[in-house]
Amino acid sequence: MTLTPAAERIVDAASELFYRRGIRAVGVDLIADSAGTTKKTLYDRFGSKDALVAVYLERRAQRWQAFVQAHLDTRAPRQGPERVLAVLDALAEWMGDQDRGCAFVNAYAEVGGTDHPGLAVIRAEKAWMRDLYVRLCREVGVEDAEATGRAVHLLHEGAIVTATAAGEPGALAFARGVAARLLA
Repeated sequence: MTLTPAAERIVDAASELFYRRGIRAVGVDLIADSAGTTKKTLYDRFGSKDALVAVYLERRAQRWQAFVQAHLDTRAPRQGPERVLAVLDALAEWMGDQDRGCAFVNAYAEVGGTDHPGLAVIRAEKAWMRDLYVRLCREVGVEDAEATGRAVHLLHEGAIVTATAAGEPGALAFARGVAARLLA
């Protein structure tokens, strides 16, 4: 999706505000003001706040997925269990400046149980992560790759919540250790 410069500013402002403050807590007036535009421009470009939320989530998913892929391409071994564990290493690096946890879990807490257009984006991102772990487990020859990949994905998700919501900074390292034992 190609956006005008004003629309890009709106998405950038909304992304920061939605992640830092929450979707429901942020109004279109604040987004427009932060982006240096008007509410009319926001509605002209996106149609609704809900559509803007979906764009925010899509952009975040794209950024995260590109980050993980770049990590796998440049810093992970090509084979062996360490390749699977490299995704958790990427997560630990990503979480360095993500003190509010997973944007998708946060968004789901606010829009779950509705017909919000962001739900499909949230579910697609979670499916992508699960499928990535399963695929990597298959590629490196892990026995029962489906179950192991799904288990490592649960460790991934749980580590994010435990590190942020429970305030346990060692959660990511702990999850990596458990994942290493599963992959052994």
